[in-house]
Amino acid sequence: MHSAERLDSGHLPPPPPPPPPSPGRNIPFIGKLKPFYLLSILVLLSAISFSISKTDQFKKFFFLRSNLLNPTVQKQISRNPIYTAPYCVLWMAPFLSGGGYSSEAWSYILALHDYSMNKNPIFNLKIEQHGDLENLEFWEGLPLDMRNLAIELYHRECKLNETVVVCHSEPGAWYPPLFDTLPCPPIGYGHFKAVVGRTMFETDRVNDEHVKRCNLLDFVWVPTDFHVKTFTESGVDPLKIVKIVQPVDLDFFDPVKYEALDLGSLGNSVMGSFSNGEKFVFLSIFKWEYRKGWDSLLRSYLKEFSGGDDVVLYLLTNPYHSDRDFGNKIVEYVEKLDLEEPKDGWARVYVIDEHIAQVDMPRLYKAANAFVLPSRGEGWGRPIVEAMAMTLPVIATNWSGPTEFMTEDNSYPLPVDSMSEVTEGPFKGHLWAEPSVNKLQMLMRHVMGNHEEAKARGKQARDDMMSRFSPKVVAGIVSDHIEHIIDHTQ
Repeated sequence: MHSAERLDSGHLPPPPPPPPPSPGRNIPFIGKLKPFYLLSILVLLSAISFSISKTDQFKKFFFLRSNLLNPTVQKQISRNPIYTAPYCVLWMAPFLSGGGYSSEAWSYILALHDYSMNKNPIFNLKIEQHGDLENLEFWEGLPLDMRNLAIELYHRECKLNETVVVCHSEPGAWYPPLFDTLPCPPIGYGHFKAVVGRTMFETDRVNDEHVKRCNLLDFVWVPTDFHVKTFTESGVDPLKIVKIVQPVDLDFFDPVKYEALDLGSLGNSVMGSFSNGEKFVFLSIFKWEYRKGWDSLLRSYLKEFSGGDDVVLYLLTNPYHSDRDFGNKIVEYVEKLDLEEPKDGWARVYVIDEHIAQVDMPRLYKAANAFVLPSRGEGWGRPIVEAMAMTLPVIATNWSGPTEFMTEDNSYPLPVDSMSEVTEGPFKGHLWAEPSVNKLQMLMRHVMGNHEEAKARGKQARDDMMSRFSPKVVAGIVSDHIEHIIDHTQ
């Protein structure tokens, strides 16, 4: 999930922060919380260990539909040896949503889990669903080992005063939340060893309300130098800000392991005529929203290519505050452009609006010759990094999150023509980038016509992912910082 996804939900402002506990007591203020959370908190207060997720209420809310509470699986998990550490990290994130925050949270959990197998850190991991709704299709599409790990980490127990909480979501989900979700931290501040926020933004600044929420936390993790700058300039305490880059699973996204997905069985033809000939495949993956620059992509692609070119553009997309009628939306957009249809027809455009299981995503990348995403702003750019890990040549906007990992040697950074003002939604008045349509047009033709150069940049991209963003490298960074937090809160 990206930061813009929840702020326009129309919910009322949050209740005031709770008063501090009375001297000698550790009882959180719960009078303002919804009844949905009350049962869990009462159970928590009466338990010796931190076990919010063990209540029947949360069993129904979290994982029941996905059969996580299957007795056979539970029995198998209970036989697995679990390393016991003196402290705990409760990682709260939208693990089941399938969005950007979900993917990022999983990348950290997998990296830290593998890291702990060799390093035995001073903390155990526990996870909790938070910040967005469950997506059953996403859960069922996860590899079996990830689902089993989720079960194991979900059922771990932690003691309040020995727990570092990581709130991995947009700040509107933090305590007290601006919309209906399990808040993070779950019972307010002051009861845990420390509370860390992990978040990001796609514009040139952070909202005032979010700045206040960031400054309530002990630390705020952001993924890039771009965010260090924008958060600091917006008023977040610079002493709280820590850059923690995102890992990419290079073992999972490894091109040598996969055969390409058959694109002929996927997608709906929207523009151009069907062809069985050899084609150069451009792939783009995004939510259907203006920020992602789908309009710039279509304009550039259709200006540069025609039906006579051996090329096709595949768009893997899903709704974002919209319906799924993507084909008609594209046709309507093209009809409004000042473009004349070429004599040999429009270049081919296909839309994939069906769910692609996570286990099949590497095969989708493998089926493409290049990846392109001219977005106006990215918190990180997960599909960009995954494409780079799969050695695809990448064309993406040279602004915001992707500036952390894109270079002239490992990709094709797309220049920005200007900055434009966000005209609607929760970030109205903020600025983001307008990628160059003309440069995008030229770069797409260049990548198509310079195979060896593009291949070399794709190889360099994977090498750079390996050296800077591998799970082992990033897990070491995260683990060191968590241990630093624990050491300094003794």
